[in-house]
Amino acid sequence: MKFIELLRLAKPLNKIQKVALSEFSKSLEKEDINEIKGLLKQKKASVCESSLNTSKELFQAENFYTLNSDTTNEKITKYIEKLNSQIFESHKKRLMKKFADSAMEKIPRFVGRDIEGFDIIKKAVTLQLFAAERIHILLLGDPGTGKTDILRTVSELHPISSFGLGSGSTGAGLTITAKGKEISKGLLPMANGGICAIDELNLMEQKERGSLYNAMEKGFVTYDKGGKHYKFDAEVRVLATANPKGDKFTAKTIEGLKKQLPFDPALLSRFHLVFLIRKPSIEEFLKITDKILKNKKKIESKGDNEFIKDYINLAEQIEVSVPAKFEKQIKDFVEKIKRDEDKYLIEVSPRLVLGFIRMAKASARAKFKDKVEQEDIDLVIEIVNESLKTE
Repeated sequence: MKFIELLRLAKPLNKIQKVALSEFSKSLEKEDINEIKGLLKQKKASVCESSLNTSKELFQAENFYTLNSDTTNEKITKYIEKLNSQIFESHKKRLMKKFADSAMEKIPRFVGRDIEGFDIIKKAVTLQLFAAERIHILLLGDPGTGKTDILRTVSELHPISSFGLGSGSTGAGLTITAKGKEISKGLLPMANGGICAIDELNLMEQKERGSLYNAMEKGFVTYDKGGKHYKFDAEVRVLATANPKGDKFTAKTIEGLKKQLPFDPALLSRFHLVFLIRKPSIEEFLKITDKILKNKKKIESKGDNEFIKDYINLAEQIEVSVPAKFEKQIKDFVEKIKRDEDKYLIEVSPRLVLGFIRMAKASARAKFKDKVEQEDIDLVIEIVNESLKTE
């Protein structure tokens, strides 16, 4: 070893380097810490500050220390890149644990960011993001109410997603996209393991319905062409919009509303939640306008969506249980709405009960918890009640 390198190794670390090493010890092995100490003293590496680049609206993440490579030695540079990756992931996980308590308050704000209102719907689709099992949601109602914006933003928040039109006019079919002899995945298999956002589902061709049913219930789609049989995994959560017959709801009674439904009961029953959306009244419109004028412009950062995606990815790995003490409460709630079934657009079926349990689990998972608590049950009751409203 050169004399100058020996002198450098004998020199103590400065204050920032000591603080950084202390932080690194939370993420790295002791032998790596010793190696970094040597690299810092030899000036082959230096300490720098990094950030997750999230906005204050999500949460103000503090800066953290990482390393710079100050050498042309490729082996050292790659080693530092590996260490930085470990430091980054460890820091991010620590921040996610802090974020968990406010996740269900903050993430819905990133759904349909440009539209006001629909708070319960935004919470419902946020739960869909955290569901490890199938939850399908339909936003059914008047055009120009922001339904598409909700779909688009939800598809941007999940690590795995697809977004397109039910008519397939964007070039991507639900099952496959065929160009000559080339067969590629359509919207449903593209979103395998995630969210499939389908806009204007009422324009879907009849031939696509069987594939949609398969994906929503069985988790796969099939396609036959030229004597060949194709099967694609499509374990998806469907979030869809649809306009009523006549393009706008005009009926006032349940019987009249049912006549304006764009689907047969078989398709409608596949959804765990169906929200009826109408254009706001003049009074509601003025309230929304007032809220927009009072609110400051929302600050958005590229890091926000990336952080939420990573947060969802980690949360989805949590196995959640439902304590037996909630069974009676869930049963009583379902019995109550079943008795009032004639007042609703949709049938109260076992599918809704299944969706209830899955949403309660998703609510717990969104907070990094492995057991459903009372607040999760209360939230799902609020969401289901809202989805059954027709006024």
